[in-house]
Amino acid sequence: MANAIRALAMDAVQKAKSGHPGMPMGMADVATVLFTRFLKFDPKRPDWPDRDRFVLSAGHGSMLLYALLHLTGYEDMTLEEIKNFRQLGSRTAGHPEYGAAGGIETTTGPLGQGFGNAVGMALAERLLNARFDDLVDHRTFVLASDGDLMEGISHEAAALAGHLRLNKLTVLFDDNEISIDGALSLADSVDQLKRFESYGWFVQRVDGHAPEAIEQALQAAVESDRPSLIACRTTIGFGAPKLAGTAKSHGSPLGEEEIAATRKQLGWPYEPFEIPDHILQAWRNVGAAGAESSGAWDKRFAELDEQTRREFQRRLDGEMPTSLGGAIAELKERVLAEKPKDATRKSSEMVLGALTRAIPEMVGGSADLTGSNNTKVEGQGVVSRDDFSGSYIHYGVREHAMAAAMNGMALHKGVVPYGGTFLVFSDYCRPAMRLSALMGLRVVYVMTHDSIGLGEDGPTHQPVEHLASLRAMPRLRVYRPCDTIETAECWELALRSGDRPSVLALTRQKLPTLRAEGVAENYCAFGAYILVPAERHRQVTLLASGSEVEIAVRARELLAEDGISAAVVSVPCWDLFLDQPAHYRDEVLGPSALRVAIEAASGFGWERWTTLDGVFVGMQGFGASAPYEDLYEHFQITPEAVVTKVKNWL
Repeated sequence: MANAIRALAMDAVQKAKSGHPGMPMGMADVATVLFTRFLKFDPKRPDWPDRDRFVLSAGHGSMLLYALLHLTGYEDMTLEEIKNFRQLGSRTAGHPEYGAAGGIETTTGPLGQGFGNAVGMALAERLLNARFDDLVDHRTFVLASDGDLMEGISHEAAALAGHLRLNKLTVLFDDNEISIDGALSLADSVDQLKRFESYGWFVQRVDGHAPEAIEQALQAAVESDRPSLIACRTTIGFGAPKLAGTAKSHGSPLGEEEIAATRKQLGWPYEPFEIPDHILQAWRNVGAAGAESSGAWDKRFAELDEQTRREFQRRLDGEMPTSLGGAIAELKERVLAEKPKDATRKSSEMVLGALTRAIPEMVGGSADLTGSNNTKVEGQGVVSRDDFSGSYIHYGVREHAMAAAMNGMALHKGVVPYGGTFLVFSDYCRPAMRLSALMGLRVVYVMTHDSIGLGEDGPTHQPVEHLASLRAMPRLRVYRPCDTIETAECWELALRSGDRPSVLALTRQKLPTLRAEGVAENYCAFGAYILVPAERHRQVTLLASGSEVEIAVRARELLAEDGISAAVVSVPCWDLFLDQPAHYRDEVLGPSALRVAIEAASGFGWERWTTLDGVFVGMQGFGASAPYEDLYEHFQITPEAVVTKVKNWL
């Protein structure tokens, strides 16, 4: 059965003239034991909620996963798909892509990200188990390479998993001592078992080509009260007479001559892509056996009361409760009456207070900045190794792991994750944020201290290029609200966007309530709108986001004193503005008006709205350490500076 995996892997890579045959051939024995004796799954129901998750963190070895899916009977992983490996439009991309086929639990390839996803999946399982008992009771298995473990994210994710004692997480480490450059010893001499043991993991080493030993190790892992690492000593390219155990089998086809010799050495006398009936049937029997477990789960589900069934299904489907709209509207009415002057990070905390009551599946957290990000609200219990009934996670200073774990939680389904850090540290989250966008996951990144307005911490902590960089990422919505009303609206939009991630860029400094109307409608849904219209024929359009909208409003007043008519446009989300029809964009921007953009960040990209003939008032370099009022004066991001630039242009 393991040789069937090896044969499909080397044949598909050879036909594509591209790919990584070595890892699938080396880990075939381990994968066979896992799938035939431990993994709980049903190929006829790839999305069965209580299935075990199998994450191929070593995504370059994608043919291992594709072979397993085909052999066990996943209907959309046909032999034709295997033959079309790495070809345009196939389900068998060079690295596994979430949504391409049943059984692909996450998009992997950037090493370490799948590992982090798996920690999030295991965490989501524990959170839902605490709420729904044995309706959610499954394990997460990860196949990881030395590259996954060398990446820094693995340190963060493994430390978090050990701290929380995620005992239903098992990592199978392909310990083959080979990297792309050659022997692993060229660059690494870490004792991974000692390393993971220090995190609080249960660790074992096993011969990765000895099925009974692999089974014993997996059984011990399943019985452990800690997350488990099994270092599987394997031979990369196992079975290839000349290339086994060498870096040459890692990322290149073996070649026709070597494949023929491998077939002979493995005792596999079949043509390319041919799986003999008795071996295929043995694999299909493994897949068919899963129907018993999924059927037993159906029975448990049917025995629940109707309210519990509906609530569980709603969470799995990612549907927002009907109470969301009412909670936002009620909050907006209160804010319009009280007109608070708050930092938008504080506004976000106020909004979260309403949202977490209305949406019980929201699970928050912060990378050791809870008091700064304002991501924890009254009534949220803290998640710990002894109690998973809470909804707030202290991730520690682990932005990489937090972002990847949130992806895993979103992939698991049943929870809506949000997590906070400073906007400048979105750099640490960026690889996972990119995968959030690529997979279309509802993950909310709460990024506070969003400009030079954070003040005294200085240029190392003052984001300048980050808004432009994040706005450039496809399918990631970047929201920068100007007051509490907009913050509430942006949160609502982020939660209703079930097919993409969102960034909320929030201030440290206090901002006045600028909106005076619009409880019934979500103005931020337009991406940009006229906050304050011109008093007469518009000469100038002042475009701004976040904390700089207040500057635009004051600049408009000063311009009016000099007889210059200007309108203020708040631009909380570029992407949503782009989605509007051209006539709406023209109405908002003012086709014949001078367009001035104001943002305490890099001006890169604003010319899309101002045109090259427009004006930008913002940052031209990095920030400095000083009180934020002094910084705005120093960098000339003030109402007076705006007026001067407008007059000079006119």
